[in-house]
Amino acid sequence: MCGIVGYIGARSAAPILVAGLRRLEYRGYDSAGLAVASGGGLAVVRAVGKLGELETRLAGGGVPGSVGLGHTRWATHGRPSEANAHPHTDCSGTIAVIHNGIIENYAPLRAALQARGHRFSSETDTEVAAHLIEENLREAGSIDAESRLREAVRLALAEVTGAYALAVLWKERPDQLVAAKTASPLAIGLGANETILASDVPAFLDHTRDVVFLEDGELAVLGAGRASFYGLDGRSLAKTPTRIQWDRGMAEKSGYRHFMLKEIHEQPVVVDATLRGRLAPLMDGVLEREAGLGADILRGVTSVHFVACGTAHHAATVGKYLLERYARIPCQVETASEFRYRDPILTPSTLVVAISQSGETADTLAAVKLAQEAGARVLSVCNTIGSALTRAADFNLPTHCGPECGVASTKAF
Repeated sequence: MCGIVGYIGARSAAPILVAGLRRLEYRGYDSAGLAVASGGGLAVVRAVGKLGELETRLAGGGVPGSVGLGHTRWATHGRPSEANAHPHTDCSGTIAVIHNGIIENYAPLRAALQARGHRFSSETDTEVAAHLIEENLREAGSIDAESRLREAVRLALAEVTGAYALAVLWKERPDQLVAAKTASPLAIGLGANETILASDVPAFLDHTRDVVFLEDGELAVLGAGRASFYGLDGRSLAKTPTRIQWDRGMAEKSGYRHFMLKEIHEQPVVVDATLRGRLAPLMDGVLEREAGLGADILRGVTSVHFVACGTAHHAATVGKYLLERYARIPCQVETASEFRYRDPILTPSTLVVAISQSGETADTLAAVKLAQEAGARVLSVCNTIGSALTRAADFNLPTHCGPECGVASTKAF
């Protein structure tokens, strides 16, 4: 999964972007780049390999400017190369776009854009977005300057099918960034006279703990220390920031060779944190206070479906054995990607337990939506408060595990 960082404020953007990308290195990547509004234009610097290669390119003063976007790419469309690294620009080089996800209909969009005279310089699906925004900016010339980029991005995304967390910088409006998401995570950090966007919270915890998580189909316009939010249908939205309780130091390796080893050794402490305050009898209301899932609701449950992917699915299998043994409730364990493509038997007396460390797993989110449409209630077991899963679920049990960077989700257990 690619890493995304954006900054707008009063400080030099490039060092903040690189530091943010450094915090996202656990995601894996093959190239990196940034774009900064500088000297009345856009300065774009990209490099294949690790962030050190990008920093070498930036040596000798870096790129001046207080607004910019940074990206680490994991190749999907197109091989790892400097030309395929993000950010991508339009024909004129005045628009820069970074993107996490896959634009599924990029091939017909690219062919149509080329037929209209657009010149492409990469093999990526992402570059299509830059040229679509270019066209819509041209057509939106009569719209006021404050709203023009927002409308161009919104109209461009109306033509896109697929998953994206996307951020856009336009040289004509260096006082704003525009971001949008569908099926890929994107968070907005609100600081003092500065705003930072990222694909994961650790990228900006050095600067702020006040975070707004974008929902699918939402768009944000960022200024220095402010943000406004819209639906992709154009309507204005009110969103409330979430206060993050853990700090960046909790996400570091603490002397271990890699995150996986660190998280294995953390398990005794993590189990203690997860169970703390939860071993009192249910009639005392402990569970109800935290999850909103009271004894009266549990008494009406006749079956449980666990839905999860990967390591969380293995954890769900353990949960099935325990729940059937001690609660004598029939349980099924479903791989979320299969659950969503069949016709499961769900009723209002079914409890669907969705397990996800990140709370952003697309198949698990789709399974939750299917379950709720069938009338079932959904309980999330999740480590990321404010994630898409915790916002969608009817009830939530946060695991209180702190940040998890290893790919294998030890903390899901």
